[in-house]
Amino acid sequence: MKPLGGTRQHFWLAKRMAGQHALDLAQAMARGDLDQSDWAKVVQRCRECDWTGGCRRYLARGEGAKQAAEKWPGGCPNRAVFATLKAMEELENTYERQ
Repeated sequence: MKPLGGTRQHFWLAKRMAGQHALDLAQAMARGDLDQSDWAKVVQRCRECDWTGGCRRYLARGEGAKQAAEKWPGGCPNRAVFATLKAMEELENTYERQ
């Protein structure tokens, strides 16, 4: 079993990955789409990830800003969670505009 990455480091990697795709985690929490337990699971998955080097390179290049929100990097273990939260955010924004 490989050692886990540092909690603080992976907290920020996960937060940056979400931000790279304009996913507002604070708003997701405010809406009730993400709670503390869910966020802890996101960070834990990130800590267990073997793709940390790829993640850092991806974030350094700013790939997310150039791609559609549904195109999360394949190596990210949180891509499904983030994509779902982003879709919920977009639905909420659409609803508010109506």
